[in-house]
Amino acid sequence: MPHLEENLRYTTTREKVCLTHQALAVAFPILDHPALRGCSLQNEARRGDTVSYTLACTGGHGTTGEATWHVEKRRIRGTLNIKLGGKNMTFSQRVTALPLGGCPAATQ
Repeated sequence: MPHLEENLRYTTTREKVCLTHQALAVAFPILDHPALRGCSLQNEARRGDTVSYTLACTGGHGTTGEATWHVEKRRIRGTLNIKLGGKNMTFSQRVTALPLGGCPAATQ
């Protein structure tokens, strides 16, 4: 985003989380940013090893986008492309996941 310092624009973070196929629509951390409040990935479409979504936003601010995941045996790669409405600005976020084993069962 343009208001970030240059050295923060290409930040790489690493974390260990359980990423299931059902969680792909919420796996991009930028979706939690206040500028994207009211936006979510919807209209899942699966073709072979590719899963895609459309970014839908409420509030009429004109933000649009799409996300594409490539689910391979040894790696999952996702790219979210967003165009902020009214600002004529585009950006993307990429997520790469490596399988480390099955997700633990939820405890209740």
